[in-house]
Amino acid sequence: MDKLLDNIRFIISKYSSTTGNHTIDNFYAIENGHEMKKKELTLSIIVPCYNEAKTIENCISNVLQIEDDELKLHVIIVDDCSTDGSFEIMKKLERGHQQILLLRHDVNRGKGAAIRTGIQNASGDFIAIQDADLEYDPNDLKRLTEPLRKGYADVVYGSRFLSNGTHRVLYYWHAMGNKFLTTLSNMLTDLNLTDMETCYKVFKREIIQSIEIKEDRFGFEPEITAKIAQLRVRIYEMGISYFGRTYAEGKKIGVRDGFRAIYCILKYNLNKVPWPIQFVFYLFIGGAAAILNLVLFLMFINFNISINIFLSISRLIIIHYPNYLRKEL
Repeated sequence: MDKLLDNIRFIISKYSSTTGNHTIDNFYAIENGHEMKKKELTLSIIVPCYNEAKTIENCISNVLQIEDDELKLHVIIVDDCSTDGSFEIMKKLERGHQQILLLRHDVNRGKGAAIRTGIQNASGDFIAIQDADLEYDPNDLKRLTEPLRKGYADVVYGSRFLSNGTHRVLYYWHAMGNKFLTTLSNMLTDLNLTDMETCYKVFKREIIQSIEIKEDRFGFEPEITAKIAQLRVRIYEMGISYFGRTYAEGKKIGVRDGFRAIYCILKYNLNKVPWPIQFVFYLFIGGAAAILNLVLFLMFINFNISINIFLSISRLIIIHYPNYLRKEL
């Protein structure tokens, strides 16, 4: 009987290799005369949260609904020292659901730091990131796990620009900024992603936990993309829906984070690319810095000239105007 089971497992493994599937978790096996179900996998979902009292409960409710018999959830909420009552709502959610683990920072440290805390405490087969707002649909997140569950991907990105799904129409320049950052990142990572800044990224646990994450704020996205690219793992991308919100509705990312993203793209990629590409980038950066210095210098000279002219005219008025008045009188 044992020999027969070994033969069955051998046939299954041979079949999976010919279909491009490198695991036998997606096939049914027969043991002791009973059909066994597929292996139960666990998805750890990290939810960084800062002042999201209006959305956190609905967000977690939507996340929990994607659990089924084949995909168990381990939801790690990391409260980044919220001050709007979010933490009290999270504590209630943790008490009501055994899948939830609640962690808290004593001081506000940023989204990247919250994700880092979550990754350190994750134990699932895969690790995903879910914002605490309602901009992303967890049903899309479940779809993103398919390439991982079938064994042909190590990391999957959800792209807001590669989909026929529902998209709220919002800021044009934000979209252009995202595409610029993605293009700049792609030039240095040699990837062809369409949405590097997306929140939805799903990783095999052993891959993401092997990476040291240093960025505390929104610089996490370009940093993790750079380090994943350097590992040369199998990266896939799938389209997702996007229900963006306005700043009045609580959007937090700003212009400063955009400049930080550019800095992170250069910081975590530039020293890893071939020297001709490094030379071109450093030449461009040096040239841009030189032009900026020249412009500032000319502005400073013009400002000094304008100030000197103003002071000279003022001096003439102060000295000669009283004499002019006396002559008139």
